[in-house]
Amino acid sequence: MFPVWDAKASLAFYRDVMGFALVDTYSGADWGGYPWLMMFFAAGDGREIVLVNLRRAKRPPADGFARDVRHLAFSESSIARLESWRKKLIKAQIEFWEETHGSQRSLYFEDPNGIVLEVTAPPSRPAKRTSRTALSKAQRWIDNRA
Repeated sequence: MFPVWDAKASLAFYRDVMGFALVDTYSGADWGGYPWLMMFFAAGDGREIVLVNLRRAKRPPADGFARDVRHLAFSESSIARLESWRKKLIKAQIEFWEETHGSQRSLYFEDPNGIVLEVTAPPSRPAKRTSRTALSKAQRWIDNRA
């Protein structure tokens, strides 16, 4: 669930640019003192994204982290499908940047609320069990930071 500051722009962005169906909404009069709207979008593959707009809530100040430290990633089946995203973003006049991560290529861009999204291809194929090597690297990092 993500807070959003512009419900109208968020609805248009996630429906028209991202291509997600708006499948449900809830609203109420008091969530922490704010009237609220919750929008549920079908993101595909049985997943959903939930956006919450608290009417008259102020956007919090920037926290000083790199803007893509927090982001939500989606995958495409192929580099060719990633190219269709590039064209879609250009047509919608949405600024984006590109990065390569090993064999994957990624496009990064912000929604109207400053939420960073990533579309990457080809998709990761996670293992069905924890990698001992990955666990060892994570544990060394944690132990050295304590």
